[in-house]
Amino acid sequence: MLFGRAQTLQLTLSCAGPRINMLTARKLTLGRSLQQLRQVWIDAGQMARNRITGAIRPGLPPEDHHLVQRQIDACLLSSGGAVSAHARAVELGRVYLDLDLKGRRNFLRLLAADYGVDTTDLRQGVDNWLEVSLDSDAQSGRLKAEAALRATLRSARIRLLTQFNDLPDGIKFLVSMRSELIALKGEDPQLNAFDREFKNLLESWFDIGFLELHRITWDAPAALLETLANYEAVHPIRSWRDIKHRLAAADRRCYAFIHPQMPNDPLIFVWVALTHGIPDNIQNLLSIQGAEVELGEANTAVFYSISATQSGLDGVGLGSFLIKRVVDRLSRDHKQLKEFSTLSPIPGFTRWLQELTAGEDCGSGSVNDAVGRLQHHGDLTRIFSDRSWVRDAVAVDQVREPLLVLCAHYLMEAKRGESVLDPVANFHLSNGASIERLNWLGDTSKKGQLQSACLMANYRYRLKDIESNHEAYHTDGKIVCAKSVSGLLKT
Repeated sequence: MLFGRAQTLQLTLSCAGPRINMLTARKLTLGRSLQQLRQVWIDAGQMARNRITGAIRPGLPPEDHHLVQRQIDACLLSSGGAVSAHARAVELGRVYLDLDLKGRRNFLRLLAADYGVDTTDLRQGVDNWLEVSLDSDAQSGRLKAEAALRATLRSARIRLLTQFNDLPDGIKFLVSMRSELIALKGEDPQLNAFDREFKNLLESWFDIGFLELHRITWDAPAALLETLANYEAVHPIRSWRDIKHRLAAADRRCYAFIHPQMPNDPLIFVWVALTHGIPDNIQNLLSIQGAEVELGEANTAVFYSISATQSGLDGVGLGSFLIKRVVDRLSRDHKQLKEFSTLSPIPGFTRWLQELTAGEDCGSGSVNDAVGRLQHHGDLTRIFSDRSWVRDAVAVDQVREPLLVLCAHYLMEAKRGESVLDPVANFHLSNGASIERLNWLGDTSKKGQLQSACLMANYRYRLKDIESNHEAYHTDGKIVCAKSVSGLLKT
């Protein structure tokens, strides 16, 4: 009997199980729905408070755009005098800084979409100019129309950004803002148009005439030394002994461009070694144990690394001015220096060679022959990534000549439009340098092997030839190089 009751109870529970599970599921669903409704009401309440108080949420959702636009429009009206305008700009800047990454990007999209050149005003300005330009006697009217047209072409967003210039750290604020715009813009036409305007604005504020050339020494503030270490992009700082050697050794120099409104932030800096002759490898040049060169014996200044610290100044082109200013400074301070050269990486060589060997056509006969010789001696992957290859004297010697031939072709004949493909080569050739030498095993570090099979290049700056080399490169695409390099193209 008990057994029968137990079976009955078990059967009853088993039959009730689905109903209990369904009830539990319904409760869970209802709980989630209530939680979602609660969040919706929280958001709605926050939105209502924002509309009443004028507070802007960190993500700057579309519902808050009108609050920002109200402040932007107030800044653009410029009413109430300079003090009021200054206060409005400060408040808008504070709003931007209080936004999170999503909010700042929405802010930039808002400026790009709604605060560009007014097309109606532009069309009217063009029509006015066309009308007066037909009258050869109306010079005064034509000049006024040109002035009006120039004013119309100055977008509202650029007039807005200009107001931040006079604020404390305003320049730094704008450089940081453009850095975020560069990271955001992609292929978006409105954002790219905004970025072009922004770059032109910063170019005028970071004109070479406004920048100060500073030599940075070992007794500089620790924060400045940390900046150098953090932004060194070519040869990483390995220790405090390393940076001290680069700054304190008698045969070492570091120079940087400083903007008066950003006195603690070097915009771009270059490391220089004073040597006897042009060096052919970075290992010896960076060695802490190496003997220092006496200044009286140094006849060459070697630029072995240049790094920018402000991504918001990308495209402004400070590097070329920095090298020329440093050459002038060193020539004045050290009359015994006769040569100015670089010891430079070749960062695009590996990718170019891998793409070349992956295709069916390897180009000219000498290139095709060099590729064949490389492939005959083993897998290209080993050359660029296997650290034991660097220590294998036989394997290294076998590929030396074909790699040098291919590197010469890469630096001089691989093009993107009218410019050479390698970014470092393009930079120095644009500045008026010539290709002096290719250095076998010039950089045996892991990075050097990965990007260029340990090859490095010397670019030479001859003071009397800088301008003519620059013009030849930009006008005719002509590359000046030493015979040791051009001879490799005929191998």
